[in-house]
Amino acid sequence: MRCLFFNNTPAHVHLYKHTVSRLEDAGHEVLVLARGDECTEALLSYHDVPYETYGDRSDSLQSLLWEVPAHLSMIARRARQFDPDVVFGIGPYAAYTGTITRAPAVAVLDSEPSLDHVVSKPFVRAILTPEAFRKDLGSKHYRFRGFKESAYLHPDVFEADESVRADLGVDADEPYVIVRLNAFNGHHDVGKRGFSVEQRRQLLSALADHATVFVSDEGGDLELDDLDDLDVRPYDLHPARIHDALAEAELFVADTQTMVTEAALLGTPAIRSNSFVGEDDMGNFLELEKHGLIDNCSEFETVLARAQELLTDESTAETWAKRRDSYTEEMVNLTEIITSIAESYSEPSAHPATAEVTGVRAD
Repeated sequence: MRCLFFNNTPAHVHLYKHTVSRLEDAGHEVLVLARGDECTEALLSYHDVPYETYGDRSDSLQSLLWEVPAHLSMIARRARQFDPDVVFGIGPYAAYTGTITRAPAVAVLDSEPSLDHVVSKPFVRAILTPEAFRKDLGSKHYRFRGFKESAYLHPDVFEADESVRADLGVDADEPYVIVRLNAFNGHHDVGKRGFSVEQRRQLLSALADHATVFVSDEGGDLELDDLDDLDVRPYDLHPARIHDALAEAELFVADTQTMVTEAALLGTPAIRSNSFVGEDDMGNFLELEKHGLIDNCSEFETVLARAQELLTDESTAETWAKRRDSYTEEMVNLTEIITSIAESYSEPSAHPATAEVTGVRAD
């Protein structure tokens, strides 16, 4: 069987890396097509995932639209050479590839605001989403118990490496916080915002009163040299170590999206604040907040108060560990589901097998 995967972002690498490894170990042929991006390629190399790039990551929506025809041309040429039996991806590229190769395409989605499911739906064989997904995508829509992150942070798949503390330069009992700041330059981020420059400075100052603070600044706008009077350091480990670092952290604060879910599934208290927060928020974050694993805050003052409350409460770590264990007990191992679906197409007469895979149900 020949299986093609699209890895367009670092999150996609994590989503499919274990499935790729399992399929290769089973003797299947796998092709990973990736968008050229420093972090994405670093992760692919770290996890020994063989890949080919079809084009570079665009810095803006305008440049992305300009480059799409060249991307599609490269994808079409390589995909036709490979002749896949099944294609996996997040959005339009996978749907397009399935169409031109006449191979079934399976999309794994979790973002209601994104247009990926709108563009992809007519051309894919199946769409997998978390149960918390708030839209009904029709007869092709299958739901699973968990999140995309369940493919690589399920307890059966991931075990944190405590040596990350030494790599970060913190002691075994030294509390630290990770702050992730979004660049808001993705096509799905148009019109959205997170912490202002002044709010970022206030946040870091408040957190540094209670713990060592590591900052991961996607946009590179924050000048940490201006904060040399605080114990605030750049997070500069290899991107493959971020889940180890999150697992050991006392708290995670962000105006981003994916890493908030990752922190929650690792049992680390997470505070999320951006203009996505509200009644129309993504189902993932509403679900995690309902189970007490994250805080979605629309007001900056609430972020500051909640962060300090969590850092000064001695029962926080134990409480979150129990909540995480309780939640993940019923969560599927998404890697097993994706692998089973892929292998179901190894037979010439294969049809969508998602409905028969344990933990997945059709709408």
